[in-house]
Amino acid sequence: MPDLHIYDVIRRPVITEKSSIQADDLNQYVFEVASNANKIQIKEAIEVIFDVTVEKVNTMVMPAKRGRRGRSWYMRSRQWKKAVVTLAEGDEIELFNP
Repeated sequence: MPDLHIYDVIRRPVITEKSSIQADDLNQYVFEVASNANKIQIKEAIEVIFDVTVEKVNTMVMPAKRGRRGRSWYMRSRQWKKAVVTLAEGDEIELFNP
């Protein structure tokens, strides 16, 4: 397995209604991450890039979604990995709080 660079670990922030509530109430932020990244790499990347202290990282693999047109099936979205990052009290990421 090739070693990931910290900027390859995090793909994009996931900004939804639920993730905005989590950011405000629970100090948790949601990111799409590389599918072969582990929790230690995710924690290190978030701490270096955003200069915050990470307390906990939860990861989950979001399954691909299928769609149908007539009799044929197609892939509506691909499989991806999501990370929910809990920050220490007092830390925040400005990207989520405009």
